[in-house]
This record gives sequence, structure tokens and C-alpha cells, in this order.
Amino acid sequence: MPILVLRFEKNYGSGKLLLEIFEKTVEHNLAQPTFITDYPKEVSPLSRANDEDPWLVDRFELFAAGRELANGFQELNDPDEQAARFNSQVQQREEGDDEAMVYDEDYIQALEFGLPPTGGLGVGIDRLVMFLTDSPSIRDVLFFPQMREK
Repeated sequence: MPILVLRFEKNYGSGKLLLEIFEKTVEHNLAQPTFITDYPKEVSPLSRANDEDPWLVDRFELFAAGRELANGFQELNDPDEQAARFNSQVQQREEGDDEAMVYDEDYIQALEFGLPPTGGLGVGIDRLVMFLTDSPSIRDVLFFPQMREK
């Protein structure tokens, strides 16, 4: 039986743990185009909470050949909720989570003026190049060297 080795930090909640398990056990096995939906709110700080289950968000990712090709979600447009999520991200960053976001005061101010229900979809050239070149990480194909792993 294979052994699953997970990176588990003390600041991980159940959402991050679930995503870590998914990335280690499922993601690389998604050969056919597959949409994964309903991500944990903890790992989706800009996504709107699901109406039926507030632990989840209205988000999807498209996978093929074991790689993520697209990421889409309904934007969170409540400035108070977004501010609370940014504060949570700042705390996670202070606890060592390099992927946590910073507090974006300008974005909160823009949300206070109002944002209608909005969705977004990210299908970047970089993801397609990653797919076509069989690169293991999107950072390997970025045009901006400062974004690459050192």
C-alpha cells in the first residue's frame, strides 16, 4: 500500500487539508477533461460563498492530463466579508503561509462602491504552454523571471 506524505502546517484548517489531499491523490489522475466544483472557502478568499453550504464557494477548476487548465468562480462582492477574509489571509501569512494573500485596501474600497454579481475565469496562455510543454509547475513557463522559483 502506498504511503501518502502530506505537508501539514499548524495553521491549516480542514479546507487546506482537504485541498492538500486532493492535490496529492486525485489531481494527477484526472486524465480526461474534468471540472472540480465547490471548493472550501478557506482556500478561495475571493470567491462568493455557496448559498446552500457556506463552508464552500462557487468555484470550479478544469483539469486535463493531470493538470489544472482553468480556474473560475463567482466573485465575492460583499466588502465586509471580503475584508474579514483578507484579515484571515494576513494572519495565515504571518503564520508562515507564503500563498496567503495580503490585505488589499483599494479593492475593499472599490467593493464599497458596489459590485454587481460577477464571475471570472482564468485560462491563461501560461497554463496552455505548461500543458503543451509538460511542465510540472506554472512557474516554469512564466514570462516574468521574478515569479519563478529560485
